[in-house]
Amino acid sequence: MSIRHGLLALLGQGPRYGYQLRTEFEARTGATWPLNVGQVYTTLSRLERDGLVEPAGEDEEGHQFYEVTDAGRAELRAWFDTPVPRTNPPRDELAIKLAMAVTVPGVDVSAVVQGQRRHSIKALQDYTRLKGRALAGEPRPGAGTASASANNDLAWLLVLEQLIFQTEAEIRWLDHCETRLAQQAEIEQARAAEAAGQETARTFRPGRRRTRS
Repeated sequence: MSIRHGLLALLGQGPRYGYQLRTEFEARTGATWPLNVGQVYTTLSRLERDGLVEPAGEDEEGHQFYEVTDAGRAELRAWFDTPVPRTNPPRDELAIKLAMAVTVPGVDVSAVVQGQRRHSIKALQDYTRLKGRALAGEPRPGAGTASASANNDLAWLLVLEQLIFQTEAEIRWLDHCETRLAQQAEIEQARAAEAAGQETARTFRPGRRRTRS
């Protein structure tokens, strides 16, 4: 998730201070990726360091506003124009967990898969309910006091649908993992049976006489 570019996009619409940025970011994404004010101000400091934003004065309550610079607008345009790269995919905790589970002795990999599937199915049901509420025009999570906006509602719906598609894909992948595990178990059983047969053949091969004691 690019908090950096998300904040730049908000500042591209006009000067804002930290808490406003946090509220609007969560309103547009339905609080799917919650931010704390510390994250916001840390990111603002880095954006200012890189010349992408600059201070824009304070209000009567002492809130420090920031505005995007020309360099920041160029950075934002480049972000929107450039596809998200897949050459270096982000680390996926579930994929790493299963990769470790199949290589660590004593782990019940099938139980790991089944437990994750139950969790993912519940998450999918929750996302689907939220989508139904969004389509019915109910307030989205994280809306707070942010002004209502059809574009904000559309943004939240797109985020929800991405989560739904992603979770559906995850469940299909878990089904595939279970099939792979079953296939691997069959292969290992066949190899063990073959090895046992070869050992038996060596012990009792034709023509060999057993000596009496």
